[in-house]
Amino acid sequence: MDTTYYDHGTAAERWERARMFFDAKEYAASARVLDALVEEVPQESGLRLLLARAYYHSAQLSRAEAELRVLVENDPVEHYARLMLGRTLQRQGRDDEAESHLRLASALAGDFDSL
Repeated sequence: MDTTYYDHGTAAERWERARMFFDAKEYAASARVLDALVEEVPQESGLRLLLARAYYHSAQLSRAEAELRVLVENDPVEHYARLMLGRTLQRQGRDDEAESHLRLASALAGDFDSL
């Protein structure tokens, strides 16, 4: 099996590599590592959220949206995933659809002043 730098090592090593790429603002590289990890451990929401953020920051908005929708489907009260979904929809020019997610994210975070 041919392995590359992106998928070499244990899951913990790849998680750390993905975080290092993300912290260095190498979002596409981070997403490349995280995509395989999320496939291996789909129930791990922390991996999926970082993958969605990496997609968002690398302007892979439809991919970010797909990951965020999985997160909010699995945990409807996850306010940060709702916020990111709203912002992702806004960046795609879908303001009407984004509004409900942004309002719910504010409410879940206890920010009732922005409602």
